[in-house]
Amino acid sequence: MKTMGIILKTEKQIETIRRSGQAATATLQRMGEAVKPGVATSELDRIARKMIRGFGGTSSFLGYRPTFHPPFPATICASINDEIVHGIPSPRRTVAEGDILSLDFAMIIDGYHGDTAFTFPVGRVSPEAQRLLDVTRASVFKGIEEAKPGNRIGDIGHAVQKHAESHGFSVVRDLCGHGIGRSLWEEPQVPNHGSPQRGIRLKPGMVIAIEPMVCAGAHRIRVLDDEWTTSTADGRLSAHFEHTVAILSDGPEILTENPDLWGSNGLPG
Repeated sequence: MKTMGIILKTEKQIETIRRSGQAATATLQRMGEAVKPGVATSELDRIARKMIRGFGGTSSFLGYRPTFHPPFPATICASINDEIVHGIPSPRRTVAEGDILSLDFAMIIDGYHGDTAFTFPVGRVSPEAQRLLDVTRASVFKGIEEAKPGNRIGDIGHAVQKHAESHGFSVVRDLCGHGIGRSLWEEPQVPNHGSPQRGIRLKPGMVIAIEPMVCAGAHRIRVLDDEWTTSTADGRLSAHFEHTVAILSDGPEILTENPDLWGSNGLPG
């Protein structure tokens, strides 16, 4: 069913997205286990490709080509330190002790996408970097708490923004979360900022990706020469976490839940 361009999903379709989401988060966990000083981001992409084959799935990212972009050449986005999203893995791009590494990954199973992201510390990181990771991860759940019928899109963004800014960080304004289903990107857009009770009203059957991108400095961005990698304009750190969430009649369900990766309740500590 479509309403205002938004495709509402049936229980069966949500179950399929749940399966793709669980495959995606298992793959993300496996990549995270391999993150250590000296690992090349191309090695993490290799792990993802192997996992995709094992699940009988298809990459959501490989060859993806939105308007004005070249086709994306990998199955993961691997973004280091000041890179916010869409970093391209390469044998020449290795991580070092103290870096933070955002891995964004999505997979198609039986025609439906599951999308998730997590920013990993590489060895021991600075107190500021750890605080950025903790606050950004918690902000995902602040947004998810508002993803219930009767609320509006602005309630999600406001919750994310309020939490991040209360800790002295900023949220990216030029990139956002999105609806998800048979297409990786569907309506509605899900900004990480906003005002309460503004925007599209949330309804049961909506499936959205909530993905705070939070910066240690200012929220302005720049796109690098590869036309994909997006970094902070001031060169300061950025973190990115993402869950695929179904809005059900009794509230939100995280379709990419993974206690082994996120913790038993998904929150820091």
